[in-house]
Amino acid sequence: MADPEPGWLALEGITWETYEKLRNDLDDAGAHVQIVYDDGTMWIMAPLLIHVRRKTLVGRMIGLMSFLLDIPIASCGSATWKRKELRKGLEADECYYVQHASQIGGRVDLDLKRDPLPDLVIEVGATRSPAPKFSAYAAMGVAEGWHFHGKKLRCLHLRKGKYQPAAMSLAFPFLRPAELQRFIELLPAQDELAVMRAFGEWLQTLRPKK
Repeated sequence: MADPEPGWLALEGITWETYEKLRNDLDDAGAHVQIVYDDGTMWIMAPLLIHVRRKTLVGRMIGLMSFLLDIPIASCGSATWKRKELRKGLEADECYYVQHASQIGGRVDLDLKRDPLPDLVIEVGATRSPAPKFSAYAAMGVAEGWHFHGKKLRCLHLRKGKYQPAAMSLAFPFLRPAELQRFIELLPAQDELAVMRAFGEWLQTLRPKK
């Protein structure tokens, strides 16, 4: 295996039981660590501050868009999603139910044996991740992903088991996700309040004219 990117630790030959125990132990300890498990290989990352600030900003932007445009969502943040039969498990930077928001409602007892996966996952990194997060999402059947690795925000749709670039969002059909990049890039030159104010003003232009 090639050396992982800085900030990542890669381990091979890890059983599903070891992965689950480590994930549970870290959760119990309150450790803010992401783990990607893919068929015996495990990647571990403690997010950098720029990573956390960017993904939190995108989460705030989606929350504001939901509120101002009256779009129901169910936010699941960096919850862990696991499919033992696929031998895959991971945490998104941010994830949302949008098309299925009414089905999920305010529940916190989600079970992938009966409930769908999130409609939208978002990955916002300072560098390119060596972990195969999007191949795991594809195998699990997540319909849409947004990926910003510090240079470009891409929208990806799942088609025939693989992600393909797309211009418009499935979760928010009126939105070109690439348009959000200019707001993300306002950090660190501007503070979050200024970024959110600029984003809110832009959202007003998307509201239906009365």
